[in-house]
Amino acid sequence: MTAQPSNKTFKALSALLTYPTGELTMAVPEIAAAIRDERLVSQKAVRQLQPLFADLSTSDLYDLQERYVALFDKTRRHSLHLFEHIHGESRDRGQAMVDLVAHYERGGLLIAANELPDFIPLFLEFLSARPLQEARGLLKETTHILSLLEERLAKRNAGYAAVFTAILSIVGGTAVIAGAVETDDEPDDLAAIDAAWEETAVTFGPGNATDGCSVDRLRIQMRAANRDVRHGAA
Repeated sequence: MTAQPSNKTFKALSALLTYPTGELTMAVPEIAAAIRDERLVSQKAVRQLQPLFADLSTSDLYDLQERYVALFDKTRRHSLHLFEHIHGESRDRGQAMVDLVAHYERGGLLIAANELPDFIPLFLEFLSARPLQEARGLLKETTHILSLLEERLAKRNAGYAAVFTAILSIVGGTAVIAGAVETDDEPDDLAAIDAAWEETAVTFGPGNATDGCSVDRLRIQMRAANRDVRHGAA
């Protein structure tokens, strides 16, 4: 018997991390109910989401949009693209994108040409269509990135930190980030980003596939990425 996907929570969390629209603000009660009813997110994490639900429901839409852009689009340290925190601008990022697109396609998700596959809401959308055990396994491989985003957003008193708390609660909490360093808000501080992730990898591999599908090992090695950045001009 094939395991069924458990998609409501992942879809709801994906929606919360997208650019605010009138449609999104109107859907907040439905989003909150989906997260609460499926019970993948811990009760504590659900409570922490309440201020964000209230903000999205009651604030002026243009204010919400302005704050979203300022938070996620103007600095790399809060980027919602997974590989931004691993590869920066190195050439390995392109290959990682290709590998991730192939991984999505094997799972039945076709993305538009103008979408970047490492966008966290898109990644969550993909997980929503996978069996829960597999989704948890894939999600767990990104917890070191998600944990750092949670911490950085919390320091900005951003309600979006609670979304990452909720995501992490699905796999049992935050990851320990050995040797991670804080970066400032400079958008071009690639050296600091590289230093923060020098020993960390994101690996999407066959060990996490529980539904019998063929999944090639996808390795994203920080050490190789850093080497390319350092020696790219050589």
